[in-house]
Amino acid sequence: MIILGIDPGTAIVGYGVIKTSKPKHQKQDRDEKPKVIDFGCIITDNKSLAQDRLHTIHNEVNALIKKHKPDILSIESLFFFKNVKTAIPVSQSRGVILLSAAKENVPVCEFTPLQVKMTIGGYGKAEKKQVQEMTKQLLDLTDFDLKEKDRKKDDAYDALGIALCAFLQNPDLT
Repeated sequence: MIILGIDPGTAIVGYGVIKTSKPKHQKQDRDEKPKVIDFGCIITDNKSLAQDRLHTIHNEVNALIKKHKPDILSIESLFFFKNVKTAIPVSQSRGVILLSAAKENVPVCEFTPLQVKMTIGGYGKAEKKQVQEMTKQLLDLTDFDLKEKDRKKDDAYDALGIALCAFLQNPDLT
């Protein structure tokens, strides 16, 4: 089973692809870590028009779906935003990402930041760094150079956490 996790944004979209060792209809050993296949960030030009940035995000997510052929796409949902100026562009980004999944018939599951923190960190008010460290511990990252620029970004680890959340929360995947 392959899960594509997405942390939506307009400037930076984090993505993470994990693979479980067994298909979704077979029971996986909970001590076995899902393997990370790919992760990083889609970065758009902050000088570009909004529609061009969304086009870039759409094309890059399409390419990720075609490359990895995920069984499910897991995306962070907007739960609450203090800044409407931020919420609207992120919602637009989520829209083009969801469109990419729909065009390829990839099922989608959504998680709020609180759900991700609870699932990965065990505490709904866990700090971002705590969740990222738990994500690293719960996943097999042995094949990756963690010093690569895009892989150091918080958004990439957030996306891995969102993918991991789908694995841990969805009973159909285990």
